Amino acid sequence: MTASGAFSSESRSDPPKELQTGFCARIQPVREWTLDEAESGVRLDLFLARHGEIGSRSRARSAIERGKVLLNLETVAFSDCARRLRPGDCVRYWEDRPGTAQRRAREIVAARSALSVLFEDDTVLVADKPVGMLVEPLPNEEENEVTLLDLVGDHLRFTARARSFVVHRIDRDTSGVVLFAKTAPARAALKDQFERRTPERLYIALLQGRVEPPSGTWRDKLAWDRRRLVQKRAHVRETAAKEAVARYRVVEQYRDAALVEVRLVTGKRNQIRVQAGARGHPLIGERVYSFGAGTAGAEAPTLSRQALHAARLSFVHPTSGKRVTVTAPLPEDMRALIERLRRNQAK
Repeated sequence: MTASGAFSSESRSDPPKELQTGFCARIQPVREWTLDEAESGVRLDLFLARHGEIGSRSRARSAIERGKVLLNLETVAFSDCARRLRPGDCVRYWEDRPGTAQRRAREIVAARSALSVLFEDDTVLVADKPVGMLVEPLPNEEENEVTLLDLVGDHLRFTARARSFVVHRIDRDTSGVVLFAKTAPARAALKDQFERRTPERLYIALLQGRVEPPSGTWRDKLAWDRRRLVQKRAHVRETAAKEAVARYRVVEQYRDAALVEVRLVTGKRNQIRVQAGARGHPLIGERVYSFGAGTAGAEAPTLSRQALHAARLSFVHPTSGKRVTVTAPLPEDMRALIERLRRNQAK
């Protein structure tokens, strides 16, 4: 696994002449699109996700990783997911490309080193999720990339009567603590705790700008936009509106950014990202919930993903009844960014 969380691709041969001439399209499920001016600039994975044959960003990234996507007759690698397309580019999706159907087991084995277990006993397992990996496959998808759930299941494959159940999730590009249960009763007990909002969930975030006041509470009504697949602030009267509450504290204020602790009271999808962005302080590296705000200029702090880390989780053990607290160290990219911000502040 690379530092950014993407999996390295294998070298693959060019498509056969039949595909290049179009003959193969009559005997294989191959789809082809040529971009026009209106579509230029879109990411490759997002472009593919818009089409019904694929239908989601997760499946698009999985197809790219498995060698099923070609750009201008050349097979693309997983690192090309974010590649921006240009007018005239030809994108091809080859669902049944030979050699792509049996790769999943090898991919899980290759990714084993990405699993970092922070705590484990007979009932629960807590892992430190790396950046760029989903916690579990997205719903209603037949084919997905390797997820943290896959790696936990692989880790438990020789453990008698143990299974892997996801208790809660964090975003793909958020790093840190994720809790799994090994039995169905344990999962039910832990899920109940999350529904009652009793676990403590502490996140470390780097926000753009000067955050004032230095501590407080964010309260919003949020609703999931199923069409755009984003979280949005909602009117209190919207039927889909859900309460979102988080408490924050500025740990260090820099010239044009702030190191902030955020404690979730509720746990909505993308909650910290949308609440911070809505207040004019998007996370450094945020690409969805910036709402036009942020720090401009060549010296503005940057990161290849949103600067958010699930640093600590505290919960009541489902069998012993004792409180368990697990912490995950800051990943290298955020540590390096903090040091850079401190140096700039000292100048």
